[in-house]
Amino acid sequence: MSETLLPPESDQRFDVGSTADSLDRMRTIYAQLGDAYRIYAPGRGSHTWVFNHPDDVRRILINNHRNYAKGVGFDRIKILLGNGIIVSEGEFWKRQRRMMQPSFHRRILAQFDRLIARANDNLLAHWQHKCDRGEPVNVTEDMSTMTLEIVLGVIFGDDLATMRHDNGDNPFAVLTDESARDLRFAYQFRKLTTLIGKVVAARRAAGSGPAGDHPDYVSMLLSARDKETGAGMTDKEVIDEITTLIIAGHETTASALNWTWHLLGEHPEVEAKLHAEIDANPEVAVPTLQQMEALPYSNMVIREAMRLYPPVWVVSRKTIEADTLAGFTVPPGTDVFFSPYFVHRHPDFWTDAEAFMPERFARSDEDERPKLTYLPFSAGAHHCIGETLALFEMLVHLNRFARRFRLRRVEQGPVEFEALINLRATRPFIMRLERRAQN
Repeated sequence: MSETLLPPESDQRFDVGSTADSLDRMRTIYAQLGDAYRIYAPGRGSHTWVFNHPDDVRRILINNHRNYAKGVGFDRIKILLGNGIIVSEGEFWKRQRRMMQPSFHRRILAQFDRLIARANDNLLAHWQHKCDRGEPVNVTEDMSTMTLEIVLGVIFGDDLATMRHDNGDNPFAVLTDESARDLRFAYQFRKLTTLIGKVVAARRAAGSGPAGDHPDYVSMLLSARDKETGAGMTDKEVIDEITTLIIAGHETTASALNWTWHLLGEHPEVEAKLHAEIDANPEVAVPTLQQMEALPYSNMVIREAMRLYPPVWVVSRKTIEADTLAGFTVPPGTDVFFSPYFVHRHPDFWTDAEAFMPERFARSDEDERPKLTYLPFSAGAHHCIGETLALFEMLVHLNRFARRFRLRRVEQGPVEFEALINLRATRPFIMRLERRAQN
């Protein structure tokens, strides 16, 4: 291959997404080389090709997606999640996605409104107690705990209380107690598959219905049938999808809320506009999905927070056959990365890209901007199946808590990043609560 077909190469050598300073390194390279470049990855003994222009992302995710397999890092995720839809490929992935999709219909998600409200009310009581005592809250930890409560509730339903009773505590507490996502964590989490397997087996023996009066994902996965063959999932397949839903449905939502509170604390002018919208709408005990989607500025705040700090900040693929990206010929079997973090800041599509400006998501601006400039939930065939549920959770939380509190970081100064699988701050956000006057 002619050297003229190769994108410029950085003099830095590192494995993208495997080192906590990956984001800082990529910022430096992006400033020097732009949208397309190569990095030598010592851990793999090969080059990683990086493309951050929306046109190339569209080529990878949509126009030529069949030429791309899931790439670097998915082997590590597979140790954690088994062969769920995040890591599975080909016809098996299509079958699983086809069977799971109806369970994420808006009509189903609307039935989780009481569960979401209850989890928020549990945390609200804790924050009110902290506020009364003049004590700060650990927002990072509390967002993790609350979103875990929700995702476990929608998956296991009333069986969750039984699991807690039988184990003497929440058996899934490792997700909030252990911040590292390493092999040790993977081993601890995978041990929970035995517990999940017992629930699945008991449900199947009982006819797969929910343990309580409302639907949950254990029952829906056991009842799912492939329209083409009429076959359902095996117990192993159900368990793998459950572990996938737990991790994906918990950590990304918690991360997005964590960054949202940080940004609101740093931008009181945005916070004031959010408060004005919330105060103009009377509070209801159990907000519905439609009511939350009808709050335009609240939706814009969350979308802008996820633009600046997408929980999944880098995505990997591997070419199957040769392809052309940014005018360069990408050989077969090449590790290809793109980063929503940089796509979301592309100067050709985002004005003052580092600023926190929710108004940029007003409908008029949205209509003018190419869709692949914003992809916190990915895009194309592998678009996140849980996007609507995640947004529902975040909107209910913001509506409930911003109605009552202002939050300000106790520790001042810049935030340092840990950019591995998810984009996180190196230290939790400890924030001071300021009670708002209730209208």
